[in-house]
Amino acid sequence: MRVSVIIPTYNEAQAIQRVLADLPSDLTTEVIVVDSNSTDGTLEIAARMGARVLTEPRRGYGRACLTGLAAANSPDVVVFLDGDYSDRPSELPILLAPITEGRADITLGSRLRKRRSAVAMPWHQAFGNRLAARLIRVLYGLEISDLGPFRAGRAEVLRALALEETTYGWAVEMILKGTLAGFRVVEVPVSYYPRIGRSKISGTLKGTVGAGWFILSLIVCYHFRHRRTRPSRRS
Repeated sequence: MRVSVIIPTYNEAQAIQRVLADLPSDLTTEVIVVDSNSTDGTLEIAARMGARVLTEPRRGYGRACLTGLAAANSPDVVVFLDGDYSDRPSELPILLAPITEGRADITLGSRLRKRRSAVAMPWHQAFGNRLAARLIRVLYGLEISDLGPFRAGRAEVLRALALEETTYGWAVEMILKGTLAGFRVVEVPVSYYPRIGRSKISGTLKGTVGAGWFILSLIVCYHFRHRRTRPSRRS
């Protein structure tokens, strides 16, 4: 099975070497680092570690993921992973197992289903993730607990979803479109640790609230958009 790992980065020089070193080499076919104009040497470190480095000057987490997805070399499965070492790349087998065993089309690593460091996730970030997950359960019937960035999907499924969100809404778009299309979305518990370096979004209450509002709005909008476009059943 060909596995492409995509890692969006922006000034992750302190962490990227550890992230790349911990990826199980026997499970990964290629590693693509998509960098958004880092100024701290992230690109050079990633290239030296053997990653394929792409530069994406347009800002946006989703845009970086989409750029990496478009550049992946004929993968069977695509893995998305942050470059801050908060998730553990060594747990890649846990993430891939439901897909390789034929039980899932998309897998999500939940940071809230396993014991984690008390300082790894600020309370407001954990609250926002639980709230979003609960809203997804109510509106879409999908039992998840988190919207974590450590995730994987069969390449043909990801292409079929026609993902297009260019900001942090990209992560929830995959879940919503996958569920609405009838694909199997499975959650697995993963470890979570304090990130190396400062978060660009969740490190502040303002950033978390802004991202949370956008994501919650997206969840509701997709639900009602789907209801409007779904053919009505007439007797």
